[in-house]
Amino acid sequence: KSTKAETVAEIAGSAAAMRDGAVRFDNPYDTLEIVSKGGDGSHSFNISSTAAMVVAAAGAKVSKHGNRAASSKSGSADVLEALGVSLRQEPEKAAALLEDPGICFLFAQLYHPSMKNVGAIRKELGIRTVFNILGPLTNPARPKYQVLGVYDPLLLEPLAQVLDSLGVKKGMVVHGDDRLDELSLSDTTSVCEFGPGGLDTYRVSPEDFGLKRCSKSDIVGGTAEENARITVSVLSGEKGPRRDIVLLNAAAGLYCAGKADDIRDGIDLAASVIDDGKALDLLERYKAASQP
Repeated sequence: KSTKAETVAEIAGSAAAMRDGAVRFDNPYDTLEIVSKGGDGSHSFNISSTAAMVVAAAGAKVSKHGNRAASSKSGSADVLEALGVSLRQEPEKAAALLEDPGICFLFAQLYHPSMKNVGAIRKELGIRTVFNILGPLTNPARPKYQVLGVYDPLLLEPLAQVLDSLGVKKGMVVHGDDRLDELSLSDTTSVCEFGPGGLDTYRVSPEDFGLKRCSKSDIVGGTAEENARITVSVLSGEKGPRRDIVLLNAAAGLYCAGKADDIRDGIDLAASVIDDGKALDLLERYKAASQP
């Protein structure tokens, strides 16, 4: 825990300053960011990166922003690289990728050059710092919709307020009550949803959506290469807990981006784009289009 609870205003101010200092990216779309904070110690596979592909395949524009792993074996950048996606997505390239196939990845080292050394320091310290919190809040694409998974339930409302003040139109900050920084399949999930109607905090369980509870060990990943294989197997239609947790998290994104009426509806949409082959096709097109 940080010795001083960073206030909403301080966090929002730091995030805005970091975003202003980033390489400029004029985002032509209202995009979604779906991201987990990391640092939950669960060693799960890259659930939000996999869910992002599903969401993009369903027609929502997705602008991810991330880095190499600080506290896990495989961060979003690591797994994308292992999948064969080029991380060199400069602004012009990223805008073209958002156009088609509908997803881009703004690599933090490319877009926040002043933060280069922070990564090494974070890895060395192996502790949570304000930079852990700031990462998902400093997407240069300035997404209008966001699903943010956090490792600490105390962050739910403050970070929902921060995202709201940073211009996110609709989103949710989520915390699995088993300490997973995603919507969980092995426990209930605490959600702080925000949007035009203000803040709403509630709990959901897998059963609410007709999903089967699993054990936390069912979603454990490994190295970037192992996690890339899991992503491909889920996008290829393999059934089981890994698919279900991706469906659940993709559904939250589809709901926030206005592509689904609610999470149950989002799960149906996510399942159909996987089973129609659209999600795997999106990954293949993304790989090809991302090359320099």
